[in-house]
Amino acid sequence: MGIFAGTLILSEFFILSHVPDAISTVLVRRTRTVGAAYLAVCIFSSVLSVAIENVATVLIIAPIMIGLAKKIGVSPVPGIIGIAIASNLQGTATLIGDPPSMILANYMRMTFNDFFVYHGNAGIFFAVQVGAVGSMLFLYWYYSRYKTPIDYEGRIDIRSFVPSIFIGVMIVALTLSTFVDPDFKWFGGFICMFLALLCVVFSSRFTTTNERRWVAVHFDWGTTAFLAGIFVMVGMLERTGVIEMFANFLAQNIGDSPFVAFSVVVWVSVAFSAIIDNVPYLTAMIPVVQLVSDSLGVNVELLVFGLLIGASLGGNITPVGAAANIVGVGTLRKHGYHVSFGEFMKIGLPFTVIATAMGSLFVYFVWK
Repeated sequence: MGIFAGTLILSEFFILSHVPDAISTVLVRRTRTVGAAYLAVCIFSSVLSVAIENVATVLIIAPIMIGLAKKIGVSPVPGIIGIAIASNLQGTATLIGDPPSMILANYMRMTFNDFFVYHGNAGIFFAVQVGAVGSMLFLYWYYSRYKTPIDYEGRIDIRSFVPSIFIGVMIVALTLSTFVDPDFKWFGGFICMFLALLCVVFSSRFTTTNERRWVAVHFDWGTTAFLAGIFVMVGMLERTGVIEMFANFLAQNIGDSPFVAFSVVVWVSVAFSAIIDNVPYLTAMIPVVQLVSDSLGVNVELLVFGLLIGASLGGNITPVGAAANIVGVGTLRKHGYHVSFGEFMKIGLPFTVIATAMGSLFVYFVWK
């Protein structure tokens, strides 16, 4: 919640600095169609998510997409959905990109480099990139329907680089956060809130009193409360043992075929993570898949890597499946755009199926 609140404040001053408008202007000039502009921003967000947490990525990139959409007179909805799901995908690729990756790394005693090469074999990073190839091709196909040519020659004068500097510091701090806070419990939230406070102080140099008051009054309390409620609900499911009961049921009925067991772990994780947060689910399931791998006599990496891919990517199916999705939808609502479950799933579901299928098959053939 600290990451969300702090980054949200930074993103508001980021907008007021006119840097997002300037970046979106460059993107508009370098792309020929609306669909190409959507895709360019999604690729940018996926690259950024390799290094920082997904919610922060969405909050940083969303203003760029909003500004781009306003310039060319189109809806930002398809673009924001793409940003959220692309950031969720690439957040899985490294130890520092997403909390589930950090949890798995802690359990398996994996270092940052182990996500690239683990015990002499290709690691999670390359499985995610295989999935990313297929899912980005899907986005390319989906956005190709937006063929309206772009003709924009506007120019934006940047008011200040102060918020951009603070965001840059935040990205570096979040990248190094696992060295300070291996369990990702406090440092990320603290540093984001601290930098947001500094930004508020320094913003007086380039904003008016009314603009600063507007940021305070229009803070997105709705999405903040919704996120907090989701975390509380998932915590209750964890405390009451519901997630653990499900994990034990799965372990008892998973079968004795390595491929079937792997497939069940992956796709059940996808389905489960589409409706609840993947952190408690992954935490409960890691010991379960350890037991299953022992009973089947297969590499534990096969099942835990499949578990990570399924649990991390499953959240891309629905607007409530991942915090980044909730934040993206909240950003759209704040700007007057409503996103239904069906509209989100029209992009999120095929994106998830393609990325999961390709990434999990890579894991199976490398680690079977």
